[in-house]
Amino acid sequence: MKKIDIRSMTTNELNTKLSDLKSELFNLKFSLATGNLPNNMQIGNVKKDIARVKTVLRERKIKAEGIKA
Repeated sequence: MKKIDIRSMTTNELNTKLSDLKSELFNLKFSLATGNLPNNMQIGNVKKDIARVKTVLRERKIKAEGIKA
């Protein structure tokens, strides 16, 4: 997922995407524990996507509150 795609989403869409990514991460970790995960890099990619989404949400929250960082 690219930054441009994330920034073009609304806040509600980002919250939905965040919950989807968290459930996907859980499923990937479960697959890893059972030995059914063929590509371990998927976990890192999902973690990075979660961080990107959280960053954009935090930036929007700060902007809405009017706090200068």
